[in-house]
Amino acid sequence: MAIKKQFVKTKPLCKVTFSILAKEAQSAAVIGDFNNWNTQEGTLMKLKNGTFKGVFDLPKDTTFEFKYLIDGTYINDTDADGLIWNNYAGTENSVLELYN
Repeated sequence: MAIKKQFVKTKPLCKVTFSILAKEAQSAAVIGDFNNWNTQEGTLMKLKNGTFKGVFDLPKDTTFEFKYLIDGTYINDTDADGLIWNNYAGTENSVLELYN
C-alpha cells in the first residue's frame, strides 16, 4: 500500500495517489469522506503488476477518513497518517491528512 501526496502550488489542492497491491483481486476502490463513500467515484485501475492505482485531486488543509474496498472487503491502509474509530461503521478507518 502506498499514498503519495503532491501539493499544487497554484491551487488549494493536493494530488493524492492511492495504490494497493492486490494481484488476485478483480476490483478495487478507495472510498471515504472525499467521495461520500461512493465506490463509483473511487474506482482504482489495475496495472499489469497487480497493483490498483488512482489519482484524486483533494482539497488541502483537510483531514479525511477512508478505506479500500477490494472485491467487497474493506481494508485499511497501513501507510495512512493514522487510524480513527468511527462509531457509525463500528470500526477503525484510515486517516489522510493533507496539510502542507
